[in-house]
Amino acid sequence: MSKEIPAFTSNDVEITDVTPVYNGFFKMQQYTFRHKLFAGGWSDDVKREIFERGHAVGVLPYDPSRQELVLIEQVRIGALATSSSPWLIEIIAGIIDKGETKESVCHREAMEEAGITLQHLTPACSYLSSPGGTTERLHIYVAQTDASTAEGIHGLEEESEDIRVHRVAEKTALEWLKNGHIDNAASIIALQWFFLHKSELMEQWQSQ
Repeated sequence: MSKEIPAFTSNDVEITDVTPVYNGFFKMQQYTFRHKLFAGGWSDDVKREIFERGHAVGVLPYDPSRQELVLIEQVRIGALATSSSPWLIEIIAGIIDKGETKESVCHREAMEEAGITLQHLTPACSYLSSPGGTTERLHIYVAQTDASTAEGIHGLEEESEDIRVHRVAEKTALEWLKNGHIDNAASIIALQWFFLHKSELMEQWQSQ
């Protein structure tokens, strides 16, 4: 019979040193740690550089009456190496600053990035973006909005943001998901969750 999964907890990792490596727009630190082994005993010291960018939220706004999703488009330099265009179609997202709640960030970013307000903000899921190299955890929400108010160019000048908002028909978004036109993790996960849970989500919103 298989042992309980997971076999270990956070108590089975011992961090012996954390050294700052870089402190700029983002931060990087080198962790030195050891951990328990599946075969028994402890590992030797392991060193890993970890990208520290805080934690974030992503929100997918949906207009049930128009059957439209509100998505945004902006340039992402990290996509340049492998994409024909680094301008990506994404969900609204933002970093959770100290003292903020996840919900307040959703509302703030919806206005900053798309000029829209949200109703029925609903938690969808939470995931680690790339735990081998960063501590970041993303919290995904879905919310109701009036898509007719979504238009124009948005973003904060002091953050060098240049964001175009899109009203996307539900069927089009599903096609983009299937054909790979949308290829960033947060947007894929949010859209997959939406299409899997749409029926129960609509019932929930209608009852509120």
